Amino acid sequence: MELNNLKPGAGAKHAKKRVGRGIGSGLGKTAGRGHKGQHSRAGGYKKVGFEGGQMPLHRRLPKRGFVSLSATDTAQVRLSDLDKIAAGEIDLLVLKQAGVVPAIAKSAKLILSGKVERAVKLKGIAATKGARAAIEAAGGTFSE
Repeated sequence: MELNNLKPGAGAKHAKKRVGRGIGSGLGKTAGRGHKGQHSRAGGYKKVGFEGGQMPLHRRLPKRGFVSLSATDTAQVRLSDLDKIAAGEIDLLVLKQAGVVPAIAKSAKLILSGKVERAVKLKGIAATKGARAAIEAAGGTFSE
């Protein structure tokens, strides 16, 4: 094998389609563009998103502006809500079962609202600075 004998494998290369070169080529006369209409003409085009006069998709859909789709993922939990829960270790599942946070919540955050009377153990729940201080002052703990 020499460098001057190298060539691509059989079927790896295809000849360029030559249109408008007579009836025998199979792509003569209209050159694959069909008869009449915008697509048959040189320079004919449709703008992006054009749907033949039907109201385009980007105009049919309502404007949303900026509404955070993840705003409902994190539920707020008051300190006073923790007193209602009798469980030893409180995590997101316990909060959902107690009805403190909605079932669709993906996480929970403790906020400083109300008072906590007893020591609680929290697992995997975020807290504001004030809420964290109040829990620790009552003898509670946080773990991830």
